[in-house]
Amino acid sequence: MPNESRGGEMIFAELEACLDAPITRYFEAQLDKDPDVLAQLLADKRNPNTRRAYEKDLKDFFGKMTGLPPSSDSVLEFLHLQREQAVMVVLKYKAKLIASGVREATINRRLAAIKSLAKMGRKLGVCNYSLEDVSGEKVKAYRDTRGVDSKTIAKVLHSFDRETLIGKRNYAIFMVLWGLALRRQEICQLDVGDFDFYGRKLRILGKGQGTNEEYLDMSKDVGIAIADWLIARGDVNTSLPMFTALDFHNEGHRLTADAIYKIVSTAFKAVGVKKQMSPHRVRHSAITAALDATDGNIRKVQKLSRHADPRTLMIYDDNRNKDLWEMSELLTGMLKQDD
Repeated sequence: MPNESRGGEMIFAELEACLDAPITRYFEAQLDKDPDVLAQLLADKRNPNTRRAYEKDLKDFFGKMTGLPPSSDSVLEFLHLQREQAVMVVLKYKAKLIASGVREATINRRLAAIKSLAKMGRKLGVCNYSLEDVSGEKVKAYRDTRGVDSKTIAKVLHSFDRETLIGKRNYAIFMVLWGLALRRQEICQLDVGDFDFYGRKLRILGKGQGTNEEYLDMSKDVGIAIADWLIARGDVNTSLPMFTALDFHNEGHRLTADAIYKIVSTAFKAVGVKKQMSPHRVRHSAITAALDATDGNIRKVQKLSRHADPRTLMIYDDNRNKDLWEMSELLTGMLKQDD
């Protein structure tokens, strides 16, 4: 019995020692007493454009409210405020934006960045408030979704000299913009390996999708345009960017979003289009044309537009039908009848 008692005491002592062991033995290097919340927030965003936007918006907030760019200390000071104090600071910032004539959508984006900072602070245990009491501005999104018609797009396509390398590239870019209604960032990210000519598919990383891939079915003409460009370029290594610069200083480098914007804008001006056109307006044009061709089939066209919310397409459809114009004509026509 005494031996059993001593054995039990030893086991009990070992258990106590385990419970008393410091929990930071293995993870101590990963634990920060004063975490860099802003750095963690930016690192948490997959999309580089999103990271840049958050960084820019938070820099504007701290710049306007402290006179200095954000630092680890100033971010922690903001996150350590009482809830009422933090709400007051953000409301004063919002008032400054309104007084400066900043657009509603921009105000909402900047407020969202600040709210995300507070949310990350709560996750890391250095903030105990929420900024949900700070409301955004009402925005009417997608006000002008009409773009141009298919005849204008065809005019631009016919203007490219497809005997030249630059003509083949720009033609392919326009075919992808029009034929698949891609966003310009989606085009920038394309690699040669994303193109399946025989399967007529294009692999993309959609908006807000992280590393999740989508496979889009494309028309024969879109596939031929891409293949014609890649064969003419001469290097079809699957790891290379699909659309590259051709100028002396940047040849072979991936086209940037700004470069694609300039290509599109210049092409429309060259054929006499006065309306300021952009890759996104070409996307608008493609979606509107698809709604026209399908008699407003929202479900079908959503596969092309890849909008998460079908209500967004309803705005396109309303603009396409010009319902407001029709009602206005109807009402003013009644006045003439009364005469």
